Amino acid sequence: MNKKLWIIAVLLVPVVIVAGSAGGLALATGGGDDEPLTGTDLEKASQAALKHTGGGTVVETEVGDDGAAYGVEVRLDDGQVVEVNLDENFKVTGQENDDDGGGGEDEGGTEAE
Repeated sequence: MNKKLWIIAVLLVPVVIVAGSAGGLALATGGGDDEPLTGTDLEKASQAALKHTGGGTVVETEVGDDGAAYGVEVRLDDGQVVEVNLDENFKVTGQENDDDGGGGEDEGGTEAE
């Protein structure tokens, strides 16, 4: 009986190591949501978001936010905060009201044209 348990343990160790490594990798790469944009990416994303919203003030930017390549939060002149989602080419893919902003409650988002 002990021999069977030993064989099972020996066979499971590599599986556990691989699974643990993959989990650690997922955690390491999944943390990019709070990483702010910098340099030319910041400039391009801000310009695209402000053009889409027709003005306002960029209050926050993020890399890889909600499935988009870039997320830009813009405070509009009326105080509402919207998040503009952009693809890797800085093309608008959607917009939604920001939960943390002082604005609306629409969670569904609005598809860009």
